[in-house]
Amino acid sequence: RLGTRHADSSTAGRAPVWPGVIAIIYALSGPRNFFVRLFLCFIGSGTCALVYLWAKDIFSRRIALVAGIIAAIYPGLFIYDGWLYSESLYTFLLLAFSYSLYLVQRTSKRRWMIVSGVLLGLLSLTRPNGLIILVLVFLWALFAARAKIIFWRTAFESVALIAFLALAIVSPWTVRNYVVSHHQFIPVATGDGIVLLGAYNDLVLSDKTPFKGLWTRPSLTSPQLVRAYGGCAATCEVQRDTAYKHQAAQWVQSHIYDMPYLLSLHMLKMWTPTTPEADVPMNQFPDRTSSRIVAGMVEYLSIPVFILAASGLLLTWRRWRHLMFIYLILLLSIGQCLFFYGSSRFRAPIEPMLILLGAGAVWWITQKFADRRRPNNQSERIPKEPGHATT
Repeated sequence: RLGTRHADSSTAGRAPVWPGVIAIIYALSGPRNFFVRLFLCFIGSGTCALVYLWAKDIFSRRIALVAGIIAAIYPGLFIYDGWLYSESLYTFLLLAFSYSLYLVQRTSKRRWMIVSGVLLGLLSLTRPNGLIILVLVFLWALFAARAKIIFWRTAFESVALIAFLALAIVSPWTVRNYVVSHHQFIPVATGDGIVLLGAYNDLVLSDKTPFKGLWTRPSLTSPQLVRAYGGCAATCEVQRDTAYKHQAAQWVQSHIYDMPYLLSLHMLKMWTPTTPEADVPMNQFPDRTSSRIVAGMVEYLSIPVFILAASGLLLTWRRWRHLMFIYLILLLSIGQCLFFYGSSRFRAPIEPMLILLGAGAVWWITQKFADRRRPNNQSERIPKEPGHATT
């Protein structure tokens, strides 16, 4: 064993924003999770409001109302508000950041660049993989400038300001991790190793487990390795993470011919409406009427939303400039699910974006009906795209 975990040991296994929010709420109201769940209800409502605002900017007020209503009743958004995990907060921050970046693209105003940088910093401290989105910002700026949606100067200024603010917000926590881990570089948190070890093992290929193609506890697959690093604090968390990654890599190498099948399971599980995890509120209390109602909503509403989103992805090509960053987020999320494992939890951050794409499909259908009713001598008025080419 490399160390024994004590109650007051400093660790680097968690991103700090969500535990910090819970701590603040507990300090104000006492250790009762009702107020944390109530806070998440407001966060979920904010996500619905952002869906409405973005749909209104891209399509129309009527389409935005439809999108907002779907967001309010779609279980893929509200189900995590009763679950004390970071999904709801991360989803809200990701959507808010994406919308603020759209406003940068639309207005080229510096205040939206500042908002984007702050949101990206908070996003990165909510989940460790949030920093990857900085790469997407570079790609967005490159594509937007080359397509003459924004000036090159605006693209450079946006990337520089957003990156500076995001890294400035993350850096103090990185320095803290460097100190408590005895000079080891941990940008936000460790954890990739335990995810990979739980995703690449014999049990995830077994038909005898409900977690086939998903994730299972490393203690069930590599108990000796887990015991060797059990209870270690930040000083050995990097070594533990590295050991877990090494074990997962060895398994992949020895099962290389099973990988296409396992990756296909990852993709399938990503688009499975729900997960068998026992922590889901409706799985904790399956006999309650509310749980049965929500379970039915998950089963019967998820697939139509997926179909609408897929249709919208194809039918909204005329609005590709507005949806460009959404495309990048979708590609990143799919790539992460393929690399780690597919789950409805991993799909959670893109749920509001799926609703936006579905709203695009509704917009396209209404436009077709409007075209049929419009006299032949009246052509459709297409709003100008944002950017310096039209302003």
